[in-house]
Amino acid sequence: MLAKANTRNDEPSMSFGEILETTAARWPDAPSITDEGRTYTWADTADRCRRLANALALRGIRAGDRVAYLGFNSHRLFEMFFAPSLIGAIVVPINFRLSQREMIECLEDSEPRVLVVDGYHLAQAEALVAACSAVEIVINASELSTPEYQLSYEALIEETSAEPMGERSGGDDTLVLFFTGGTTGRSKGVMLSHANLLANSRGTIPLYELVELGRYLLVAPMFHTAAGSRVYTAVTLGTHTILLPKFDVEEVMATIEKYKINGLQLVPTMFQMILDHPKLDEFDLSSLKMVGYGASPMPVALLQRAIDKFPGIRFCQAYGMTEASPVITTLGPEDHVISGGGESKLHTVGRPTSYVDLKVVDAMGRSVPQGETGEIVVRGPNIMKGYWRAPEQTEAALRDGWYHTGDSGYFDADGYLVLAGRIKDMIVSGGENVYPIEVENVLSHHPAIVECAVIGVPHQIWGESVHAVVRLREGSPAVTEEELIQYCRDRIAHYKCPTGITIREEPMPMSGVNKILKTELRKSFSSD
Repeated sequence: MLAKANTRNDEPSMSFGEILETTAARWPDAPSITDEGRTYTWADTADRCRRLANALALRGIRAGDRVAYLGFNSHRLFEMFFAPSLIGAIVVPINFRLSQREMIECLEDSEPRVLVVDGYHLAQAEALVAACSAVEIVINASELSTPEYQLSYEALIEETSAEPMGERSGGDDTLVLFFTGGTTGRSKGVMLSHANLLANSRGTIPLYELVELGRYLLVAPMFHTAAGSRVYTAVTLGTHTILLPKFDVEEVMATIEKYKINGLQLVPTMFQMILDHPKLDEFDLSSLKMVGYGASPMPVALLQRAIDKFPGIRFCQAYGMTEASPVITTLGPEDHVISGGGESKLHTVGRPTSYVDLKVVDAMGRSVPQGETGEIVVRGPNIMKGYWRAPEQTEAALRDGWYHTGDSGYFDADGYLVLAGRIKDMIVSGGENVYPIEVENVLSHHPAIVECAVIGVPHQIWGESVHAVVRLREGSPAVTEEELIQYCRDRIAHYKCPTGITIREEPMPMSGVNKILKTELRKSFSSD
């Protein structure tokens, strides 16, 4: 079955540099960003981006060069999503949750000539620069004193002219390089162009019921495409974006009240934390009109609690991935009604967006009938250019004009997409994607382990938690569950590490081609 796009974004591609200038000219005095209590206008933001771009150009940064950013959400990171493109360079947001080894891998792959770092990650930056010879320039994006080998972000802006000095990128040029987890155990750089992100931005505006000059709270980390892409939607609409460096329930509620926030994006876990907070009734959240969510479905019981508590809020679920900039289907507000049959669609991820074609195919790439499970493939102007310096992986993912998601699912009789499983066994825990092979690669190096498998098991709060099943080498010294978990925590990001480990004495269940049957391992953890 093929879900055909109703409309396609066929207008000539613009650059986000042009869009930034247009927005700044149209609403120069309208607020663009509020960060740590300080508010900037769109004229301020455009001016700062021009000056930063020129500062980079004066130091030899040219079209195609990469500029990495390591840090929490801030107005400077917001600016970095635009500034490098004004001279044709590419921004590379780095996931600060990664281990040092994983960050080094991202930098070794992308080879940025510039690393911009906030005040919370200066120590990490020193280690990264020492390990990555490509980094020539370090910019301190904080209010702290700047060491000799670093440049001050604010000083660069203050001392540099705003007159254009380089040729900006646009259209199909790469705008941003987002790193995403990979089944090979190493992150892949996803090349997204101006055209990709413009298609996503303009296509999702009606789905999220966004309006010009709205007030939006951005608290999810911007190194993820889900949050990072919202920066480009904001400049398209002149949105006032209020930034928080990380999720804190009480701070989120206080910010919604103070700035009369209209919309925000959460994972269901975050919304549950808000509803469970003992001070919930002390805050006025009545300005909130739309909550977008993704990463995992909204449990019906949680949705019912939210509707009862906040009848004025509308919900929209998005399904997508970094490679799609990121949205490909949405479950709209009309399907988030418990009464009147609305609940019947809450097990789905909705319908394809207007700008994509989506189909479900068999192993030979042929469309399967409605109701039959197969691989989800998609095409459209939002689909990535490819993986950075990975032609074989790009060719495997982009076949016959379609992006192969690696997810399996089926269409119901009304054209709603139902996810049936993740072909690549990806685990989604608290909104974070965890690829089992990354954890298995670490555990397999432990001298006591002869065999291991990592699976996702149901978790009441996080949706899924990471669980490892291991078999110990005969005659090896005794090892505890706690020791194995710590072994992982010393080597990879904590959110990827197992929260539980089963030490198995009997052989692993195996398939006919000697692969571990994870479906069998999951059965003992099933809630059914």
